[in-house]
Amino acid sequence: MKKNRQKRILQLITEYNISTQEELLIRLRESGLDVTQATISRDIKELRIVKLMGENGQYRYAVSDKPHEEHMENKFRSIFVHSVKSADYAGHALVLRCYTGTAQAACAAFDSMRWDSLVGSLAGDDTIFAIFRTPQHASHACQMIQSFLQDVNTPKGD
Repeated sequence: MKKNRQKRILQLITEYNISTQEELLIRLRESGLDVTQATISRDIKELRIVKLMGENGQYRYAVSDKPHEEHMENKFRSIFVHSVKSADYAGHALVLRCYTGTAQAACAAFDSMRWDSLVGSLAGDDTIFAIFRTPQHASHACQMIQSFLQDVNTPKGD
């Protein structure tokens, strides 16, 4: 019974954008499975299901194949959407301008992305200063961040 229920949970979160245990409970009951929220909660933990932000900005359940990396990438994206305003570089240095009070959280997410060429970073209240091994690495990081910022700030078409 447990194996079938967990298999159905995985199918449901793949088929639908389910964002709450209540939604999952309803879908399971519609599938003919009589379960409690406590059971769903245990299954979510055992299956290593996490909430990820989708492209539409809404959270949904998903299976975490690489829990830490996927979580950190999602965290990086989410924090950047809400924190970073611009990116620029000069030589080895990359400077990220942030909204007031958000630079330290954005910097922690930035560092967690494990840039191979990053020597170190420092965050103030609204600015992140990062040093890369070469000007080319700084330029590449800047281009990646600018591209990302442009992607998340560009309205999606229908």
